Amino acid sequence: MGTKNSDLVANFEATPQVLNDPALLHGVLRVAQGTIELAAGDSNDNDIVMLAPIPSNAVVSAIQVGTDTFGGSCTYNVGIYTSAGAVKDEDYFATAVSDDAGMTDVRYEVATIDTVGTKLYSMAGDSSDAGGFYYIAATMHAEGGTAGTMSFSITYAVN
Repeated sequence: MGTKNSDLVANFEATPQVLNDPALLHGVLRVAQGTIELAAGDSNDNDIVMLAPIPSNAVVSAIQVGTDTFGGSCTYNVGIYTSAGAVKDEDYFATAVSDDAGMTDVRYEVATIDTVGTKLYSMAGDSSDAGGFYYIAATMHAEGGTAGTMSFSITYAVN
């Protein structure tokens, strides 16, 4: 029977001990959450709902998004934008989530499991961390055209 150590365990057991990135082990867990009331004109194709600013060096572990029904035909993507509003990846986390899906964790709907522990700046496609914030956003993927409520809860770790 063999034993395979994660990097976190290998670093802990090393002599001398190697420090792990605090966002990956013993980091500070934070939550950004809220509710947004959308007017009928806010749920049309390509409309963007900026959910929350998240630090570029954060490790995002969960993104829950839920809506009451926007007519039952609206879908949305969940992705990453710069704090200036430029798209980095519109559907990095989720594509075409149904507007009647309830409060659903969409963190790994598109992003694969090997993105666990990945910093947000890397998810955004940047090779280094320039600091600052990115917005996690929902971009409407299909026409809704009705008013409704969107709620979100984003859990992330920082050092």
